[in-house]
Amino acid sequence: MTQEQRDKYMEEQRQHRHETLSEENVHVGLMFGSKALVQLITNPFIGPVTNKIGYTVPMFTGFVVMFLSTLMFAFGSSYGMLWFARALQGIGSACTSTSGMGMLAQAYPDDAERGSAMGIALGGLALGVLIGPPYGGVLYGWAGKELPFILLALLALGDGTLQFFALQPKIDRGEPEGSGIKTLITDPYIIVAAGSITIGNLGIAMLEPSLPLWMMESWQASSFERGAAFIPASISYLIGTNIFGPLAHKIGRWLSGFIGLVVIGFCLLMIPSAESVKGLIIPHFFMGFSIGMIDASMFPMMGYIVDKRHVGVYGSIYAIADAAFCFAFALGPFFSGPLVRSLGFGGFELY
Repeated sequence: MTQEQRDKYMEEQRQHRHETLSEENVHVGLMFGSKALVQLITNPFIGPVTNKIGYTVPMFTGFVVMFLSTLMFAFGSSYGMLWFARALQGIGSACTSTSGMGMLAQAYPDDAERGSAMGIALGGLALGVLIGPPYGGVLYGWAGKELPFILLALLALGDGTLQFFALQPKIDRGEPEGSGIKTLITDPYIIVAAGSITIGNLGIAMLEPSLPLWMMESWQASSFERGAAFIPASISYLIGTNIFGPLAHKIGRWLSGFIGLVVIGFCLLMIPSAESVKGLIIPHFFMGFSIGMIDASMFPMMGYIVDKRHVGVYGSIYAIADAAFCFAFALGPFFSGPLVRSLGFGGFELY
């Protein structure tokens, strides 16, 4: 085989790999986005329910749904089954997120204390994201697909047991009749706050399905490297939410959110130039920190807006906040696959 033939063969292999991974990108994006889309659809129903029956029953219902969907992930083998399990997680997350944030808002009526409490709660979300990728990568490489999800199901069962004994789920009218969701979503202040949450999370939502596949194609990254790429963002998100939970109240939540959005824009421009996983550390770290600034500012801000401009309906307002968060994670994965396939990662060919 001549050098020209070898070069042609290598080019054909490279093109075939690119097309295969691009197609895979679309399927992975659809699976990632299904949870957020279902959660987005479910949220408007969960908010009013919590206003009528309290937070404990919807939260426990969310645990049951998450437990069942995790078992489906463990033993499902077809793409359709895995897609359904991922979508089912959206219902569970809508129940737990809306109920949890509403419960915190009701328990901490003081605005400064509420910001600190929600910063800690959002930090818990970051901790799960921090542990998840390396945990999944290591256990998948060691024992296959089933073990990580079986262990997660056991962990969820422990969480449900704690909820059952600590919260003692029961129907308890949580809040007085107040402004409906239609009234809340037409409030311009709420629109701005919810829009900030969506825009702030949209970048990382588009990267979740597309970045690992681009890493595979660009430098044949291992499964551990693909999972570890998001660790800096998770660590810094944990730091950012805990710092700016109380700090944003002092410096101005609008300023905290504005700075976070600007920094995210610069980080997104830096990521396509990375040539190894090390090149992702700095932009991912500052991106995660900035998203933490935005979330830790806007989630308490939405509760504050309700206190000042509406009757206290925390279930409904945090259904809107969670829907704004989910809109980013539904829109990002659904569009990242087709965009990468047609334009290349970063909007131009990097292959």
